[in-house]
Amino acid sequence: MASPQALALKQGFKLFREQALANPNQTLDQMRANAAGFGKLTADVPDVEYRDVDAGGVPAMWVVPEGAHQDRVLLYTHGGGYVFCSVETHRRLAAHIARAIGCVALVIDYRLAPEHPHPAAVTDAVTSYKWLLGRGIAAKHVALSGDSAGGGLALATALKLRDEGIALPAGVVPLSPWADMVGATETMTSREAVDMLVSPQAIKDLAALFLKGQDAREPYASPVYANYRDLCPIYVQVGDEEVLLDDARAVAEAAQSAGVDTTLDVFPEMQHVFQIAAGNLPEADEAIARIAAWLKPRLGL
Repeated sequence: MASPQALALKQGFKLFREQALANPNQTLDQMRANAAGFGKLTADVPDVEYRDVDAGGVPAMWVVPEGAHQDRVLLYTHGGGYVFCSVETHRRLAAHIARAIGCVALVIDYRLAPEHPHPAAVTDAVTSYKWLLGRGIAAKHVALSGDSAGGGLALATALKLRDEGIALPAGVVPLSPWADMVGATETMTSREAVDMLVSPQAIKDLAALFLKGQDAREPYASPVYANYRDLCPIYVQVGDEEVLLDDARAVAEAAQSAGVDTTLDVFPEMQHVFQIAAGNLPEADEAIARIAAWLKPRLGL
């Protein structure tokens, strides 16, 4: 049974969604300002240093927990439908994950749509990864992670690296990945009434802003349609009460079919990117502990 904190989070998501729907004429700037409050759901992490950095031309932030291994890096791509959120909304979540692993994190402020449609985000993520390698960080000591759109972006980044012949990271950890721009899966309907944060209409609207007329099945935009041959290990986390549940399932199935070491972890009664409530939600803390347990041996820790 879900914890009381999980039920409170669900109600909070519901209120956020109702407030957004109550004002359908909001400007993009207003919607982005509202989304900026998303990071308040995450508990602060003590003894963490946050430093802005230019990652090869991509604005980013180093997240450095006290005592962390400086030569092990979690490259984190935030969620927000490719349109909202930033390093600021997700730095605390990255800090929780990095502290649990014992590494540092690099959270990137990739370019957002609609000003910068696909493939700008993929280009920025690949650029920041190459920047890490250029600083002497071994590929086997880097992991990719992200939530929602950032989860899809983490997958797309790994696929792009493979296709460019660049050394792959130790693993990819997508959280509730948005990985199918078509948005016609079964859980888009079956989970619509219980998903308090993401709606099928929102998926349709955000995809249009992100793609700007491009093919919704292009693999770097929609990693569910990719060939996963020779990719690094993948660990997917998703909640059972998500319209994007089938996106996570499809990614795992495609990767497993290609022979990739893949784990799919479905959390009962959990909402979209419930990990954002780390430090305030026991299920989020358990999920992060599982991420650390999965990644530490792969990063050599």
